[in-house]
Amino acid sequence: MTSTLDRDTRTDLSDLDLARAEFRDQLVDAGLLVRSSLDGLYGRSGVFEDVIDVIDTAVRAAGREAHGSSAQRFRFPPVFPRESFEKTDYIASFPNLTGAITTFTGDNRAHAELLAARSAGEDWDHFLGSAGTMLVSAACHPAYSMLTGDLPAGGTTLDVYGYCFRHEPAVDPARMQAFRMHEFVQVGTPDQAVEHRESWIERGQSVLDHLGLEATPVIANDPFFGRAGRMLAANQRNDNLKTELVVRLYGDLDEGTAVVSCNCHREHFGHTFDIRTADGEEAHSACVGFGMERIALAMFRTHGLDVTRWPSALRPA
Repeated sequence: MTSTLDRDTRTDLSDLDLARAEFRDQLVDAGLLVRSSLDGLYGRSGVFEDVIDVIDTAVRAAGREAHGSSAQRFRFPPVFPRESFEKTDYIASFPNLTGAITTFTGDNRAHAELLAARSAGEDWDHFLGSAGTMLVSAACHPAYSMLTGDLPAGGTTLDVYGYCFRHEPAVDPARMQAFRMHEFVQVGTPDQAVEHRESWIERGQSVLDHLGLEATPVIANDPFFGRAGRMLAANQRNDNLKTELVVRLYGDLDEGTAVVSCNCHREHFGHTFDIRTADGEEAHSACVGFGMERIALAMFRTHGLDVTRWPSALRPA
């Protein structure tokens, strides 16, 4: 294997990060991932995408079993309006993960100054301003703005799949900056939201079992930013609003990698997007999110990098 880490860099890594870097190198050497100049940004090979298709087939089958034809299917671009992003309140909890899109809107003089700064090797970012758009942080976020108003009596179930961005560069290939999530979202009464979250814990476990992965459900919380965020994290865990299904990619070196997340948002999105139930109350919501790249990596880690040697039921067509 050709290592992308020099000896001095490896000396500075913990045993866990060393294992992560070595797994990344193996994936790159096998042609499954294509490295860029930034940690966490990768191209995917055709074989990798074939494995994603195998995973999504299992996820969609679980969705049909759970919701029949009632789940409305939507696919959004990885960019959405800043106005909608503001209503998610993501910036309050995760400013360090956020991605904003900027562009040039100046005149010819400003453009000349930008080019002069660029030619001199100086910073030219300050010539750019907000494009009014943000990178999607969770696949379901663009969906809530279309639900503003009154829901039908039975609430609404959504099937959403798309790319997400989170600025957390790392040597761990399972912590990508750009990745895909396939979500099933329930928006309705408090009971509907809780039932959705609870039922998908077992159903998500079944999907992972089918894919040959050993996963464990863990009551979890998000790493919210700042002191107020730590209070939010404590409340999230204490109220059992988030359960993750985790797979150990690196043996006993870490506590596992979350590949599926089942979350109850309570009335948060109902309040900020003014979504109401049929009887006029603020709607509650819940979602299950399948981390597609993470599940694929868990399968490569479990079954090997050569898909032709995988169990026949899991081999890409």
